Amino acid sequence: MNLHPLGSTNLLVTPIGLGLAALGRPGYINLGHADDLQSNYDVTEMQAHAHRVLDAAYDAGVRYFDAARSYGRAEQFLGTWLEARQFSPGSVAVGSKWGYTYTAAWQVDADVHEVKEHSLSVLRRQWGESQSHLGEYLDLYQVHSATIDSGILENREVHTELARLKESGILIGLSVSGPRQAEVLEHAMNVNVSGVRLFDCVQATWNLLEMSAGPALTSAWQAGMGVIVKEALANGRLTERNKKPAFAGKLALLKREARRLGTTVDGFALVGVLAQPWVDVVLSGAAREDHLLSNLKALEVSWDDEAASHLQALVEPAGEYWRTRSDLEWN
Repeated sequence: MNLHPLGSTNLLVTPIGLGLAALGRPGYINLGHADDLQSNYDVTEMQAHAHRVLDAAYDAGVRYFDAARSYGRAEQFLGTWLEARQFSPGSVAVGSKWGYTYTAAWQVDADVHEVKEHSLSVLRRQWGESQSHLGEYLDLYQVHSATIDSGILENREVHTELARLKESGILIGLSVSGPRQAEVLEHAMNVNVSGVRLFDCVQATWNLLEMSAGPALTSAWQAGMGVIVKEALANGRLTERNKKPAFAGKLALLKREARRLGTTVDGFALVGVLAQPWVDVVLSGAAREDHLLSNLKALEVSWDDEAASHLQALVEPAGEYWRTRSDLEWN
């Protein structure tokens, strides 16, 4: 896998990265997550499982790894793997996120899995926690799920603290979610500290069902921001695990196009993201080695005009997409 800069930064990344949202905690909203972990939530076993998937990713050429404070023990699992493999800082690219606190206490059926707060005190606490697990490996620190309502875009105290981290060599980014992703990103592009744009990178949802942020992501990339795409498989909805009768027609279309291009359904969905010129990294959220390798088949496929012409049949209105996502069950 070829290395290339993340936006206009000096951080080298690969076209596909590995996100640890489904590897670091027992409960997640991905379809079939319980099966992926075989319902074995012992911490030691989950760490060993995460290490096996990380090994498979690295051996296949993946060099960008993405975690968050709210992904249970994802930072811990990633940090222990980096140390066990004796990687030198800079030999892989590592990002994490702050702003959500994990509250599920290692339970799948918790009432509340994570709590968001974009305050200065949370930033300082979680930066220390991230450092304790990832130390010199950490290259990119992102605001987790920035929104208009969270106040992060106007919080000058937080901006100043993030700028201080940036001056120390840490890249600063933000992730966005929801039907107002584009609006949040447009605001974020105008956040400056001492005349310097604060955010080096954005992580956003864009997939064959939800394309509303595309124009804003294009503008951000053209302005030099790195672009990381998350949820490219729509939490499993763009895979053969999606058995919803209402999705049957779209799944049939995905299967036909995947067969025509000689790839898997998930590979087809991922290559649709990789075909966008403004994408620096698309994250695989695989929680199993075989799923990861299936995802990576996207690198072997050439997107074509025929595939692009079928995209509009898959797209959902942003509000509908995010309502469906909010109804996905933790499992």
